[in-house]
Amino acid sequence: MTAELEGTEPVRTPASPAPPRRRIHPAWGVATVAFIALLAAAGFRAAPGALMVPLHDEFGWSTSVMSLAVSVNLLLYGLTAPFAAALMDRFGIRQVVAAALTLVALGAGGSVLMTASWQLLVFWGLLIGLGTGSMALVFAATIANRWFVRRRGLVMGALTAGSATGQLIFLPPVAVVAESVGWREASLLVAAAALAAVPIVWFVLRDHPEDRGVLPYGADAAGYVAPPRVTGSAARRALEGLAFASRHRSFWALAIAFAICGATTNGLIGIHFIPSAHDHGMPTTTAAGLLAVVGVFDIVGTVASGWLTDKFDPRKLLVVYYAFRGVGLLLLPWLLAESVHPSMVLFIVIYGLDWVATVPPTAALCREIFGDRGTIVFGWVFAAHQIGAAIAALGAGVIRDVFGAYTYAWWGGATLCAIAAVLSIAVRRVRRAPVG
Repeated sequence: MTAELEGTEPVRTPASPAPPRRRIHPAWGVATVAFIALLAAAGFRAAPGALMVPLHDEFGWSTSVMSLAVSVNLLLYGLTAPFAAALMDRFGIRQVVAAALTLVALGAGGSVLMTASWQLLVFWGLLIGLGTGSMALVFAATIANRWFVRRRGLVMGALTAGSATGQLIFLPPVAVVAESVGWREASLLVAAAALAAVPIVWFVLRDHPEDRGVLPYGADAAGYVAPPRVTGSAARRALEGLAFASRHRSFWALAIAFAICGATTNGLIGIHFIPSAHDHGMPTTTAAGLLAVVGVFDIVGTVASGWLTDKFDPRKLLVVYYAFRGVGLLLLPWLLAESVHPSMVLFIVIYGLDWVATVPPTAALCREIFGDRGTIVFGWVFAAHQIGAAIAALGAGVIRDVFGAYTYAWWGGATLCAIAAVLSIAVRRVRRAPVG
């Protein structure tokens, strides 16, 4: 009886083929680099809330003036996004992202030279707004749609969490450095992080799976056809995407709801939570630590939301997310105090889980409804997100100056969340054939 029949391993001759080795698909490497880039760009997202008090102490600038600069930043962050998506289609992801990180570094580093409040508009508003907007969440959507067929929701959730991770990493040190050393040194810390990510992006990131000789992750080799490369004007493609989407009511429902999302995250909590907590006697570093905890739970919530988006109706997920957020904002005026207590911790955990959990289902609905235009359409929906954030950032600053407290800003945000929940369930899930 042969050794094989006896159950022993057969002798392998030199001609015997080696068993196939499992390789990690290059898509996961691309996603990892994208995560690092989003993390680095998020450095400034943590900075304004921690720097507003030191800037006021040194220059005497009002909350309204500083909020205006942040509003310009948030507005450009959103309005740049759809054009950035078209530029990535036309010139490549690597080039656009490397240039964007360089702009963020120039804005953060150049801000140390400020002597007048209008210069905030140049460094915080123009340069950093254009830089962060050239990446934004359309970068995450582009990576997910180009490199993945399976696990798109999960990848979109993980990349979205990159921004939260950036806040988690940068907010505490930025606050500590700003308070103990100076706000200029804190700004240079942000600039250094953005510059450090540029060579990683340039040498590792690739634009398409074909550039690495592979299919997108989860693609069927027999049925997959690579989309044609885009030529022509990036601006025209972005505007055509808006013209196409604006004829559909679902676009307006998604855009308005996402504008409310931006208003109640970046616009209100992201910018004004620390100054509001300071009004109640809480130290700036303690409030910054609480926002960092939001970042911790945002990672969990956003990745989980991506997983849920792959399995459940995205509209119903959005209704739940906006409802929980509205309840939190409604109760916030009674939760703020000099010290941290269990009710505040519960608010931070819930708000963290909900922070940008709205992104994966919103991106999925854009992809379902608008087909191959979905990424650019999501760019315009994200522009609405940042318009809402900009209006809320400025509006909350004005409310604080006029009434001496943020209470009406928090209650207004709670009302808007109820409207967003209604709009989300009204979205029509109509699948359309891909367009060229």
